[in-house]
Amino acid sequence: MYITLPNHIKVYYREAGSPTKPTILLLHGFPSSSHQFRKLMPTLAAKYYVVAPDLPGFGFTEVPAESGFIYSFANIADTIGSFLDTLKITKFAVYIFDYGAPTAFRLALERPDAITAIVSQNGNAYDEGLAPFWESLRELWAAPHGSDEEKKVRESVRDAVLTFEATKAQYLVGEPEAEKIDDPASYHLDWALLSRPGNQEIQLDLFKDYASNVALYPKFQEYLRNTQVPVLAVWGKNDFIFAAPGGEAFKRDVKDAKVVLLDGGHFSSESHAEEIGHLILEFLQQHRI
Repeated sequence: MYITLPNHIKVYYREAGSPTKPTILLLHGFPSSSHQFRKLMPTLAAKYYVVAPDLPGFGFTEVPAESGFIYSFANIADTIGSFLDTLKITKFAVYIFDYGAPTAFRLALERPDAITAIVSQNGNAYDEGLAPFWESLRELWAAPHGSDEEKKVRESVRDAVLTFEATKAQYLVGEPEAEKIDDPASYHLDWALLSRPGNQEIQLDLFKDYASNVALYPKFQEYLRNTQVPVLAVWGKNDFIFAAPGGEAFKRDVKDAKVVLLDGGHFSSESHAEEIGHLILEFLQQHRI
């Protein structure tokens, strides 16, 4: 369903369970949408109110062209904050994946008392979680804005990452039983939405801006140390984008963090949805959330 924010952005979101129950906010990442949670939501909805919005630039969320919206992680976080305010959600556990991680941590810096728990499924906040995949993006970060060098690197990144083959690979690489990814609609939908006019430029802008998240990693870690918010890191250990040491690193800042390494890749929510769902329920019940 859609909800229109005060700035006229129409956020598409999925929900399940009763709003009278504690809330779990599910935040997806590149190149997906709330569609990636379709297997997980029914399990969680038995005991929680589950809300999964599509981030601006992804899925079916609509950003008016005339709004002048700048695609940055700061603005994505502001949009999700406004989404929560519009739904009058003030307390929530959050499931973070990929881009959902810096989105949630930016929210945490602004409203540290709102988050009751964090479940990180390959949602990174540590330098050691950045796999070799990021080397070409580091070149993009370093290139002066608007320079010929930046234009050249953007085209190189486009050719390497913004293709159907690269989109599909994010689902299948690292999966010992790739046939468990039994729904090709997932990566076909991702690619169809990434291929909309102008969307690849949006994605390249976000690749460039990811450097701002890395710069905030120390602040994210400080938030974890100061609050000791309950953390469950459920990590596909074969992920070629966010490496397993990024999951293990949570234990450095949250003394009781629980880390579970799954034999899967980036989209472990596709291959291990039932297992992840039960781990989340057990974890939240343990912390009386």
